[in-house]
Amino acid sequence: MQSLTTFDFALRLATGVGCGALIGVERQWRARMAGLRTNALVAAGATLFVLYSEAMHDPTSPTRVASYVVSGVGFLGGGVIMREGASIRGLNTAATLWCSAAAGVLAASGRLTLALLGAATVVAVHLTLRPTSRLIDRAPQGNADTTTQVTFHVTCDRRDEAHIRALLIQLLSSTDPRLAGLRIRRGEDEGTTALEAAVVIDGAPGADMEQLVTRLSLEPGVRDLHWHLTDQDDQARAEREALV
Repeated sequence: MQSLTTFDFALRLATGVGCGALIGVERQWRARMAGLRTNALVAAGATLFVLYSEAMHDPTSPTRVASYVVSGVGFLGGGVIMREGASIRGLNTAATLWCSAAAGVLAASGRLTLALLGAATVVAVHLTLRPTSRLIDRAPQGNADTTTQVTFHVTCDRRDEAHIRALLIQLLSSTDPRLAGLRIRRGEDEGTTALEAAVVIDGAPGADMEQLVTRLSLEPGVRDLHWHLTDQDDQARAEREALV
């Protein structure tokens, strides 16, 4: 059996980390829980474990270790799955971590082209099937085609205003929920900034808004988060203030 050279080790490891990073870049851009570093580290760990078994010159060891990697990443993925009321969050993140580990295993086994192809497929699934799933969710089902207007309030430290504002705009840059307006109020003495976003949602706002609250609550500069349905009085007041 041919021994694993240092060059082969470094090449396979670099390919595994690169595949995880490729997947993680898209996740980081989408501001998801597991981003660039997490996916790269998961892929690196899977690659290193299988490379260790390859270095032991045991023909059955890589297959055995790969099966253990699958089980181990399953436990890791379970840590990012959270239950919020009747909804479950984190399934997509857990599946992505699993795919990053699979790309690492392929790279460690020497199938570098297959590893890159697998990573590219994962990224393509996120980029192409996400708009498709949103179109399906917005398909008319009873009263599901009605839109709801929501007012989203964020209070943050003034030094973090630019970051929180950019993150809020990024999270609301999709077709649903979508940003309809943004107002900024800076406190005179407290050193805080209040952001008031007008948000339009197709259908019921519950799950989408709770995901937005959960994501922004992870930012250390955020002091307060809440949202409520925009009634006619709020809309009329906003229109009057816009004319001043």
